Amino acid sequence: MGLNYGLKAQFDAMFTQYMFNESFINPAYAGSKEAMSLTLLHRQQWVGFNGRPVTTTFSFHGPVMDGKMGAGINVLTEQIGFLNRSLVYGSYAYRTQLSSQSHLAFGLMLGAENQLYSFKTLTLSPDEIHHANDPNFNSSGNNLTSMNVGTGVYYSSPDFYAGFSIPRIIDNQAAFSLKSYKRYVVSRVQFSKMTLNLALGKVFKINDELLFKTNALLKMVSNTPVQIDLGVNALIREQIWAGFSYRSKSSVSALLGMQVNPQFLVNYAYDFSTSTIQMYSSGSHEIALNYLFAYKGKKIINPRYF
Repeated sequence: MGLNYGLKAQFDAMFTQYMFNESFINPAYAGSKEAMSLTLLHRQQWVGFNGRPVTTTFSFHGPVMDGKMGAGINVLTEQIGFLNRSLVYGSYAYRTQLSSQSHLAFGLMLGAENQLYSFKTLTLSPDEIHHANDPNFNSSGNNLTSMNVGTGVYYSSPDFYAGFSIPRIIDNQAAFSLKSYKRYVVSRVQFSKMTLNLALGKVFKINDELLFKTNALLKMVSNTPVQIDLGVNALIREQIWAGFSYRSKSSVSALLGMQVNPQFLVNYAYDFSTSTIQMYSSGSHEIALNYLFAYKGKKIINPRYF
C-alpha cells in the first residue's frame, strides 16, 4: 500500500532574468549566441520569509559543427525549507539557417533530478515533539532521483526571437510505502501536467546611444490561469541596462545592469511581491553574470541582446 504526492515543490524554478538564460526553459536556445556562453544566476526569493526558495543556476552552451548544431549543460541547485533539489540537464539543438542573420532551431534536453527531504532540520514545538519518531523523519528513503526530458523550438534574428518549449515532459510523483516507510518515484507522461512556455522578444533601436529590449513569457498549464511575464529594458550607450518587468498576480521588478564589454554582462533584479507575502518579506533579489567566449579567429564586437 502506498500514498502518492507531488515530487516537485517549486518544479520549474522562478527567474526574473530568464531572458538572459533561456537555455533553462528551451533546449533549442543552445548555440544561439554564436559563441560559447557561460551564465551564473543566484536568486534569494522572499528574503526574511522562513523556508524561502534559494536558487543557484549554471549554464554553458554554444554552437558546434560550424553552427549547424548547439550543445550545452544546465545545472540547478535549490533549497526550499527542508527540501534540497538538484538538476543536471544536457541540451542539444539542430539549427537551420533561414537567412544570413536568422536561424530556426529544434532542441531536446535530457537529464536527472534529485530531491533530498531533510525533515530532521525541522524545529518541532513541545506539542509536536512526538513526531520525531515518525518514519518520515528517520526513513532512509528521503533521497529521490528521477529522469526527465524536454523539447523546444527557437527562432532568432539580431533583433527578434520567438520560442516555444516544454521543459519537462515526464510528471514524476513521489509515492510513500506504508509497509517499508520508504519513498519511490512514479513517472507518467500526462499532458495536463506539462508546462508550456511561449517566449517572445524584440529590440527597438532608437539611435546609436539608446535601444529598448522588450520580452514576454507565457506559462501555460492545464486548468490553471496563464502566467504572464512582461518586461522592457533600455541599453544606454551600449553600457548600462535599466528596466522593469511584471509577473501576473505575483510581482513587479526593477532591473539594473552593466555591459562591461561586449562579452561580459552583470545584471541585478529586485522583485516586489504584489501578494500578501510581501508583508512577511523584504522582496526578492537576483543577480546574473554572463560571459561570452569567442571562438579562435573570431571577435565579439557588439553585445548580444538575446
